[in-house]
Amino acid sequence: MPIALPLNASRYWLRQASVPHALVKGEGIGPHSGGDQLIHAAMLIADGKIARIVAEPAVIEDSVPSLDLAGKMVLPRFVDVHTHLDKGHIFARASNPDGTFFGALTTVAADRERNWGADDVRARMDFALRCAFHHGTGAIRTHLDSLAKQSGISWPVFNELRAQWKGRIELQASALFPLSALWDDPADFRNILSHVVKYDGILGAVTYRGDPLTEQVDKALDEFIDAATANGLELDFHVDESASPEARSLEKIADAVLRKKFRGRVLVGHCCSLTLMDDADRARVIDKLGEAGIAVVSLPMCNMYLQDRTSGRTPRWRGVAPLHELDAAGVSTMVASDNTRDPFYAYGDLDGVEVFREATRILQFDHAGRPWLESLTTRPATQMGLDGAGHLAPGLPADMIIFSARSFNEWLSRPQVDRLVMLGGKAIQTRLPDYAELDSLFA
Repeated sequence: MPIALPLNASRYWLRQASVPHALVKGEGIGPHSGGDQLIHAAMLIADGKIARIVAEPAVIEDSVPSLDLAGKMVLPRFVDVHTHLDKGHIFARASNPDGTFFGALTTVAADRERNWGADDVRARMDFALRCAFHHGTGAIRTHLDSLAKQSGISWPVFNELRAQWKGRIELQASALFPLSALWDDPADFRNILSHVVKYDGILGAVTYRGDPLTEQVDKALDEFIDAATANGLELDFHVDESASPEARSLEKIADAVLRKKFRGRVLVGHCCSLTLMDDADRARVIDKLGEAGIAVVSLPMCNMYLQDRTSGRTPRWRGVAPLHELDAAGVSTMVASDNTRDPFYAYGDLDGVEVFREATRILQFDHAGRPWLESLTTRPATQMGLDGAGHLAPGLPADMIIFSARSFNEWLSRPQVDRLVMLGGKAIQTRLPDYAELDSLFA
């Protein structure tokens, strides 16, 4: 049955809401003691904010209208910390020829060169943002391909969209280019850095398993971190997205952060090779990540799609980072959407429910006794420096999602297409954009 909020009420109660203990603060709610267990709470919404949260059973004012949710789940809006809005939705004109990582790289490079003008990038990014907003996402960090001429195209477009979407989705952007640019084309690196600084971005780069483990890499990382320090920037890397247990750029990054005593936030994504290292090597690298304060985001849908793909052979491993071991060691761990309908991942819709549902299955979040829902809410919100995002507490905006599901099993078993997304205590009135809107880009 569709969920209907009290009409025209600026002050109302939501009764018998099922909320994750790890994500809520309120009266009569004790300290968090384990995994993603749900508790029943009543929430007073007043003038677009959460005025009170009270553990049920609660005594409330009879004069204030209320809606009994009968145990329906209520979550804060999702925080998607690793996406590629600039690549999104090019599948119709640039599908991956063989589903491999190399096939994705070459296909995207060719499409970028031919088609990524400002109008094309703007149309696809806005389409993706409308999808994410409809599904209940409140914050997104996107990586922007930034080599050569693309910096001067994608960064200004991103800046326009960030302003247009302010108040609906909080947007951040990180540069994406090979670390080797620091020694192959220093002028291009300076150009990228200037765009990151101008548009208040994050300094990011990608390290490949083929990067030589030499002093050249150490020197480049030092220069990279020095540039971030000098300009007050945070760091965000694509790291060891491969099936090679010999990949060591993740450890190189940790060593550089420690060597340079970098104090800004650092996020590393993918880290697929870390799973395949022997136990001693993996434990050593994880210890360094913890010491350096480096957070890790795994991209379960894209990595399971790309990694260990060989024609005619069933994949042997799941392609994801060892989040259980990282989490147990105190490393902040997250999951995110990554690519959407492009050569790196042919599917997806920037839907946090899908991300967490697939992460639960692929990474076996269930039965772990840990609050894994934090990986798509509070942890990425902290990484993005978003005070108040990712949890429910008095004084925060009433930005949340109400689902028909009453348990995690129900929530993860169906797509939850009947969810109600709230912004400032009011239900948003949106529809998913039709794919036909993009047809003109593929003529």
